Amino acid sequence: MAIGSANAEGLPPVVRLALSASRASLAVTLLVGALSACGSSDDPAVSGLRDDLRHTPQKTVIDTRPRIVEKCTTGTKRVRHTSTTGAGSKRTTRTWYTEEPTRTCKKVRRGTESFTRVVRQERWCVELDNVDGTASNDDVWFEVDVDTYAAAVKAEATERISFTPLREGC
Repeated sequence: MAIGSANAEGLPPVVRLALSASRASLAVTLLVGALSACGSSDDPAVSGLRDDLRHTPQKTVIDTRPRIVEKCTTGTKRVRHTSTTGAGSKRTTRTWYTEEPTRTCKKVRRGTESFTRVVRQERWCVELDNVDGTASNDDVWFEVDVDTYAAAVKAEATERISFTPLREGC
């Protein structure tokens, strides 16, 4: 019988039982994984009354860093060649040399260069009152994407809105 064969006829009953149990557990595991992937959502949506909006623009500064350049040197390398002719006592070896070009490169620091460094990322935030229907849960800030922020701008103040935040706080 081949290893991994579906036919378990020549095996002792204990081994056959273990094989059927492992197949069943594999089937259950696959079924649970497929069902959980279909209907569940890991993104908890929040809802509440729109209170305030906040857009924090991106802040950048001009900074300097070392400039890295590639420095290459060229040269030649002496290569030995041999050629053998004849056999036995009549064998002769001819040797000659040639010069082949070589190039070696390495990265070195040379001066500085300017670049734009981001000091603060751009953020869009929405403040909600009565979060998820709880009257005492007021003035909670949520960071959202730009599309959700645009929808919140169009909504009236104290209008109920629902969205999936990127994170709590702003």
